[in-house]
Amino acid sequence: MIDLLWNVNTFTRDLRVYLENQVKINLSGSGVGLSLVLGFGAAYICYYLSSVAKKPQLITGATTLSQFLQRYCPVVTETYYPTFWCWEARVQTLLRPFITAKPWVEYRNELIKTADGGHISLDWNDSDDNALYPVSATRPTILILPGLTGTSKESYILHMVKQSEVLGYRCVVFNNRGVSGENLLTPRTYCAANTEDLETVISHVQKTFAEAPLIAAGVSMGGHRHVLEKLFDIDYVLKAKTIREFDERFTAVMFGYKTIADYYRDASPSHKLKSIEIPVLCLNALDDVFSPGHAIPTQSAKQNPNVALLLTAHGGHIGFLEGIFPRWATYMDRVFKQFIQAVFEHKDELKNA
Repeated sequence: MIDLLWNVNTFTRDLRVYLENQVKINLSGSGVGLSLVLGFGAAYICYYLSSVAKKPQLITGATTLSQFLQRYCPVVTETYYPTFWCWEARVQTLLRPFITAKPWVEYRNELIKTADGGHISLDWNDSDDNALYPVSATRPTILILPGLTGTSKESYILHMVKQSEVLGYRCVVFNNRGVSGENLLTPRTYCAANTEDLETVISHVQKTFAEAPLIAAGVSMGGHRHVLEKLFDIDYVLKAKTIREFDERFTAVMFGYKTIADYYRDASPSHKLKSIEIPVLCLNALDDVFSPGHAIPTQSAKQNPNVALLLTAHGGHIGFLEGIFPRWATYMDRVFKQFIQAVFEHKDELKNA
């Protein structure tokens, strides 16, 4: 409470100085007007510090994993301060693509074939010029999985790649079928419950760099019409007004589910957490508009020693904006950077845990 009062007092003092020296609308001549502004500002900052800025919840299935994260990923114990003027979930979700910068990343593209006659586009960032890991064969590799309709060009993916570059790691971005400009050779895209393409990519990466340690980082969860319309009524699909309607008319049908409920049940992570055998850290905001707090399988996570959930009070869906003007790294980027570095550099401790 003392820290809170100190922050409020500091804020009101700074705001008064700013108003008296910078605001030229005769507000300083009106004691009532100045008092109202100061009062509103103090009330807002008080509310922000007490109800918005909070430490995340760390939920794990084992004390050892919790201790590992607290030791090597200090961000999991720090208070997350969302950008004070856009901390609301929908605002964070909608503004992130427009606010955050898109750093330049040089990719090497590769197309790999799939068993059904299709192909998958991979974008590599090799970090060959980084002296931290000069031997390509053993350079740590990160497989990055973009969100729904996302590609290697998304701002949040570019930031993850830049964070990895700093540490000297190699990145490979898995672009789902039909979303990155390549031709769709077969009438198949992707869905949240099917892992065949992912397994193909993992196998290819492991064969290409058999001696390199590998970690995967996924965010959240298109196509060419002349191929898809042979099997689907595309006009009917495009009239969908919700994600559920789209999945019901397109995704569930494509992958052979009898009902949309069957697809969602199969795609739900709550049924799969018990099968995870390698350490996993999941970051989710409790106010996520697509994955809200009540849908997060916290009890299932507590039953698996390999699973850790990091839950922030705010952040929206892939938002996690912080700072006054959040152009660059977000809270998610900091979690990502610290976790991959911890795993690659202290993996023996994690194995022993």
